[in-house]
Amino acid sequence: MLGVGPPMNIGENVPKAVACGMAEEVVRAFGKIRLRVVGTSMVPSLLPGDLISIQRADLSEILRGGIVLFSQNGRLLVHRVVSRSNSLGAPCLITRGDRLRHNDPPVFSSELLGRVVSIERGNQQVKSIAPPSGWMRVMGRLLKASDRVTYLYLRLAACWRTLFSRRAECQA
Repeated sequence: MLGVGPPMNIGENVPKAVACGMAEEVVRAFGKIRLRVVGTSMVPSLLPGDLISIQRADLSEILRGGIVLFSQNGRLLVHRVVSRSNSLGAPCLITRGDRLRHNDPPVFSSELLGRVVSIERGNQQVKSIAPPSGWMRVMGRLLKASDRVTYLYLRLAACWRTLFSRRAECQA
């Protein structure tokens, strides 16, 4: 599952559950939050280190294919909506990480915190939050098949970012 963490440095002595609880309170109280991605379940759509902006949203506002932030079992998760459903007589979302094979447990209204409205990678805005298509869909299938391929993809992406940022510095 993809974890997220606050973009600020809270410190190593603050338990992860406390940081997640603080982030949850911020989005519920103020309607917005920016978080740094720390997991790999949404690769290639989201990479570790990406900064995501979350906007509070109700269950009725969420569309299939969107990426949502929700809280389950004391953890914050960011996954894509694959369908809408009813479970235990209540409307819910069915979500799954782009790199994962199995759906998450249903996400109920009380667990939903909001939807991802923008993604920042390095100093660039990522153009699309839509489900992967074309070569990204093929890459997603490869990444589902192997943790080793995912590791290599992430290493290559990090090298590419480093190379690209150095090139930009040289041109400035």
